[in-house]
Amino acid sequence: MHDPRFPGATILPFGGKTPRIHVSAFIAPGARLIGDVEVGPDASVWYNCVLRGDINRIVVGARSNVQDGTVIHVEGPRPENSVPTDGLPTLIGEDCLIGHSAILHGCVLEDRAFVGMDATAMDGARVGSGAMLGAGALLSPGKAIPPGEVWIGRPAKLLRAQGPEQEAKIAFQCQRYVELARRHKAAILGTAEG
Repeated sequence: MHDPRFPGATILPFGGKTPRIHVSAFIAPGARLIGDVEVGPDASVWYNCVLRGDINRIVVGARSNVQDGTVIHVEGPRPENSVPTDGLPTLIGEDCLIGHSAILHGCVLEDRAFVGMDATAMDGARVGSGAMLGAGALLSPGKAIPPGEVWIGRPAKLLRAQGPEQEAKIAFQCQRYVELARRHKAAILGTAEG
């Protein structure tokens, strides 16, 4: 389905649900949003991302960015009760950074969480507020990174606590992506800001 606000992006209804995208959000050409997907104010979904909310919901909070090539999916209920009866949505808080080619599947990112490039967070995993899942890391099903910690490796394990300097870098990068998204949106739509 073509949405004139997001030329080149695929925005598809599924199962009676249509993606809900805030007017200030940026959805890049080549991105695909399907079904029960919500994108908040000043959030951005970059080139060639797939957000497939077909059997549960996906939420991308305000000012969060989903960088190029990332795949986000969900988990529905299973007969063996290995997941909650309502399944596992993927919930991304506010001011989160999600690096290029990440995979998020039925997990939660609390506000100001950072997921590095090519990292994976699996069913029931949680990245706490201000925490970081390092580049290439794998957060196993049901594992939780406490707020303010940095985890790396496959499977991911604690490396160290986040410091104020790293938290400031994440805040800076998040704001930079908000501004960069506005510039890309303007360039694509042919307005003066590009």
